[in-house]
Amino acid sequence: MRSWKFWLGVAISVIFLYLALRGLDFAGFWATVRRANYWWLLPGVAIYFCAVWARTWRWHYMLRHVKSVPLRRLFPVVVIGYMGNNVYPARAGEVLRSYVLKRKEGVPVSVSLATVVLERLFDGLVMLLFVFLTLPFAPLPAGYAALVTLFSVVFFVALVVFLALAIRPERMSRVYAWVVSRAVPAGLQPRVHGLFDRFVEGLQSLRSPRELALIFLSSTLIWLTETTKYWFVMQAFPFHVSFLVLMLMTAVVNLATTLPSTPGYVGTFDAPGIAILTGYGVPKAIATGYTLVLHIALWLPITALGAVFMLLEQVGWRDFGRAVEERSLET
Repeated sequence: MRSWKFWLGVAISVIFLYLALRGLDFAGFWATVRRANYWWLLPGVAIYFCAVWARTWRWHYMLRHVKSVPLRRLFPVVVIGYMGNNVYPARAGEVLRSYVLKRKEGVPVSVSLATVVLERLFDGLVMLLFVFLTLPFAPLPAGYAALVTLFSVVFFVALVVFLALAIRPERMSRVYAWVVSRAVPAGLQPRVHGLFDRFVEGLQSLRSPRELALIFLSSTLIWLTETTKYWFVMQAFPFHVSFLVLMLMTAVVNLATTLPSTPGYVGTFDAPGIAILTGYGVPKAIATGYTLVLHIALWLPITALGAVFMLLEQVGWRDFGRAVEERSLET
């Protein structure tokens, strides 16, 4: 099963890489990369880590119903998780950071994973908000409307389900119990029911409209901050588009990276970004150079810092496998 998922990710990355590189003027691309003013990456990386700190605060806020973990202890866990997403397929870093959090703070993996799923849900909703806010001023390139429509349906259905789980846990528990009683062997049913209870515990932030609004606003701030990194990196290259276009690029790129792909989102990050920029008149060689450098600037710093934190926290590469096993044991 893992092999099948891996090769599916490889196939999707190859398709998106083909779309990214098709018709590229490689001489113009290399000239663009060589002449870029890379000093602009420094403020870009700095503002990106401000967004990572904001992500840490958001996770701290969502976990406080279970345990209030200080930001200084939570930040390394978040960075390790994002590093794991960058080097392992299928966003394995999300499971890894929940595993590390349990090892350090005693929070059950299934509870923290529920909050991680909520994070991804709110991130997706903000990406869709960016798309719909910018559409009157920055229309989508051909071919990406279907992708946005698909994710709109998925994220809004997920939001409705999670709200129902958080607000009416007793009613949803009866539905869940009915399904489990018919689909799961009797000996495993107590463990499966326990998984449901712990997962719902991680959704407690959804019970309060105030908390719901605060999580959504913090998610919006996070992604506006990350879009600012796109703006800083753009200053290194000989083109200019409006901040609204960069918001649209941020949204479409990050929606596309939820698709299966190789580690580091090869292709799924690049092809949509290039398509957005070329749709607004940026030559493909320049758009490709910018998108590649931006991709590396997003990938490398947090991956390097995550590796440092792994050493400091005494987390080894084998802990990726242990994290998956830990999740299985809790179910």
